[in-house]
Amino acid sequence: MATRQPGLDQLPTWDDEGKLTVVVESPRGSGVKLKYEPELGVMTLSRPLPLGLVFPFEFGFVPRTRAEDGDPLDAAVLLDVPTYPGVVLHCRPIGVLRASQKGEKGRVRNDRLVTIAEQDRRRAHVKDLGDLAARERAEIERFFDAAVALEGKDLELLGWGDARAARAAVEASRLPRRSRSRRRA
Repeated sequence: MATRQPGLDQLPTWDDEGKLTVVVESPRGSGVKLKYEPELGVMTLSRPLPLGLVFPFEFGFVPRTRAEDGDPLDAAVLLDVPTYPGVVLHCRPIGVLRASQKGEKGRVRNDRLVTIAEQDRRRAHVKDLGDLAARERAEIERFFDAAVALEGKDLELLGWGDARAARAAVEASRLPRRSRSRRRA
């Protein structure tokens, strides 16, 4: 019987150097929202974005996490160039955009981490939310609002948290580690 290899969702949340792992689902410039399907080990089409809208950053998830909406924790990665679906980036979290939206069982939190890719040389100085221009924060807010405007999700932006709040959001959503030992009958 073949053993299923661990997928992208099973990568470590933090790398050995303390950088956050983010798996890209929808790269910068994409007009569609892609979603990783762990059972298949592939990206699938979630939905097209509204006409004329594209992702202004890499967008994906943090492995081994589960947010209140039941999905892995969402992460926007600021990087001046696009990558590809399935690329793994090592990032530093600089903030969290707190949000809630209408779900199947009422309103749920659906926060978005904002991170900087370690390879982004232009933003090497950005360590916390306050280092990011107010205009860029406002544009990130408007993107998320526009991306779900026609989806009936009734997104409500609840404000920003700094780098410390972003790290706390990651830790609060981390899944327990699976035991490596197996019980024998």
